[in-house]
Amino acid sequence: MLRHQNNFNLLRLLLALLVLLSHAPELQDGDRHRELLTQLFHTLSFGELAVDGFFLLSGYLIVQSWDLDPVPAQFLRKRVLRIYPGFIVASLVCVYIVAPLGADAGRYFRELSTSTVALCLAVLHGPITPPVFEGLPEPQVNGSMWTIMREFACYLAVMLLGVSGGIRHRGVWLALTVTGFAAYLYASFGLPLPFAPLALLLNDPIVRLGSLFFAGGCFYLYRDCYRFTRRGALLSAVALLVLMFSRRYAELGLATFGGYLLFYFAFRPMWLTETFNKLPDISYGVYLYGWPVQTLLVAYLPPVSPWLKLALACLIVLPVSVLSCYFVEQPLLKLKHARRRMAAAGAGS
Repeated sequence: MLRHQNNFNLLRLLLALLVLLSHAPELQDGDRHRELLTQLFHTLSFGELAVDGFFLLSGYLIVQSWDLDPVPAQFLRKRVLRIYPGFIVASLVCVYIVAPLGADAGRYFRELSTSTVALCLAVLHGPITPPVFEGLPEPQVNGSMWTIMREFACYLAVMLLGVSGGIRHRGVWLALTVTGFAAYLYASFGLPLPFAPLALLLNDPIVRLGSLFFAGGCFYLYRDCYRFTRRGALLSAVALLVLMFSRRYAELGLATFGGYLLFYFAFRPMWLTETFNKLPDISYGVYLYGWPVQTLLVAYLPPVSPWLKLALACLIVLPVSVLSCYFVEQPLLKLKHARRRMAAAGAGS
């Protein structure tokens, strides 16, 4: 579907803002007793729901990207240019500006390992720094970046499966999706695992997030097998509501019924759709800068309502995200098709 006819940008921004909403009480309290969605269902937080939504959307769009242009080098180039620039700049801001504000600057820079910083940038790992923000409930400079490495791993899985035919033969993709959720359920029941590395893998969030990513890919690959209707959206909402009360099955509900709802709204034209899509997509910046900004507010402001700090955080994060979009992300995204344009120009001369 054409860009101006869908609501992917709007949904990504709303999901990024839900992460800020979830972190507002968590970063101040150190627990979820005031987190709104946890209070309602006693299972998932808004942060978890938002990350799940990101991976569903990403699975759909990245599989679509491969399907429309199945060239490994070009595909990888696009993914690197989309993920790395914003991540690198945000990481450097966290390491060299935000973190020293939460520690003794002299000691911090003496103990900071430049090689560790470089390695984290290369593998998309969140910043590893000397101790910072000691005394706060969440003493780390950016606790949101842990998902980025796992998302990029999903991109690599798409490329590998695409090259080997696992996308062209969609039954392979579906089987892997079912296997992923079966593994997630197996681990959630605490059943014995005889092979230690397998236990380590199943306990990593990549199993949950990868399964959601693959579920999003299924919505793309099997788009000829379903229709989006109001009745379907209503039934999905009811089913999801029921499953959200179960910690074990809430993720499955989000992958299926939640996925249906998510893509129903993604492709449902609204009066503001075309207007909103003319605006820059700042969701990545909101996600990257939300945690450090909220942490600084918790560290430097007196104890006040987390919702007030949320409002202040939005006033800071949104402009910063616009700057990141215009001066970091968009300029490098323009390079995605630069090589092909140059080749086409050369062929036409």
